[in-house]
Amino acid sequence: MKSSKSVEQRRQQIVAWVKEHGQSQVEDLAVRFATSEVTIRKDLAALSQQGLLIRQFGGAVPVPSSTNSNAGSSQFITNDPFTYSTTSPAINAIGQLAASLVKPSNKLVIDCGSTTASILPHLSHIDDLVVMTNTLSTANYLTQSEKEPTVLMVGGTWDAQSQSFQGAMAEQLVSAYSFDIAFIGAAGIDVNRGTTTFNELIGVTRAMAVAASKVVIVASSKKLTHKMPNLELSWKNISVLITDEGICEQDKLNIENQGVTVLIAAPSGE
Repeated sequence: MKSSKSVEQRRQQIVAWVKEHGQSQVEDLAVRFATSEVTIRKDLAALSQQGLLIRQFGGAVPVPSSTNSNAGSSQFITNDPFTYSTTSPAINAIGQLAASLVKPSNKLVIDCGSTTASILPHLSHIDDLVVMTNTLSTANYLTQSEKEPTVLMVGGTWDAQSQSFQGAMAEQLVSAYSFDIAFIGAAGIDVNRGTTTFNELIGVTRAMAVAASKVVIVASSKKLTHKMPNLELSWKNISVLITDEGICEQDKLNIENQGVTVLIAAPSGE
């Protein structure tokens, strides 16, 4: 087994190589550094999380000089499973706080959405996780993590709008398992009712909530201004709301009065 020092040295050399040569393919890097393509993919995933390069389909490219000041900021996977995007400080803080609720060997189910994706980099140090997801990009990210969890993929019908699997088959598969935590996003938040959406495909999300001991909603405070007709999850089905400092004290109190723990993620970490 290679030492952590040799891994770090190889990754430093990969960054230097990509900076010098530009776009580099996984297979070429594997030959160059005398290791497997699987190892290179994990190296690229780790380096992308650190903001030291940008992953693209089949390889990586250098970080543009104009974004070098962001080195070290967390990255999350977007709808394209090979393209990474830097999260905003507020969303990254939400993801970090959400991940702090996770313990080794927990069983998680993670719904689709960019805010739920912000949790992923912060799970990389946690051992023996089992994670189910209905999103290809999330599954792809997790299988390239340093401490790769056991990944379960929901089947069903692909929904292009949400970039996730939906439908009866997906609901049945989710319902066959039990989870410690369900991480779910929100298109909108109604202080009096719960999470809301325009999309009528809410069956999988509800199945995730039923199958989990704790339901954690991750959403920016801006979602409180989004008025949407369809109730997705009522507050009685939600354990925790993690949002940012933009939530007003009255809204926070109203939600807490319905039995939900409201956690505020501060970008400063305070």
